[in-house]
Amino acid sequence: MSARAASGREVYARNFGVAPAEAERIMNERAGAVYAREAFEAAGGPGWQGHKLTDRDRGIAVITALVAQNVTDGRLSTYLSLARRTGLDEEALTELMVLLTAYLGQPCTSLAMEAIRHAASDETVHHQA
Repeated sequence: MSARAASGREVYARNFGVAPAEAERIMNERAGAVYAREAFEAAGGPGWQGHKLTDRDRGIAVITALVAQNVTDGRLSTYLSLARRTGLDEEALTELMVLLTAYLGQPCTSLAMEAIRHAASDETVHHQA
């Protein structure tokens, strides 16, 4: 694995909230080894390795991009978890969806709000256990 791919694998591990080897396993399972290697190479570049954006900033950007593409599955959940770990609570995520409604429209953002609320209820149940 190249140094850039190794750095990218670290990014995925951070975003997933798991160890690097587990991030690689998850990516291989979800998308296959060839795609995972390419994704790690991309994440090892300046987008995720630059110094002017925080993980919080990057998480907001990725959430926005996913919602704009109507992606509300596990990919969105991954970045909602990252957002929560970097200081965004349900109120902040709701404000983000309200803001995005003006630019993207209600169909995309209403589905994202369902994912946000579902993830929050899952997290509450998980913490109570």
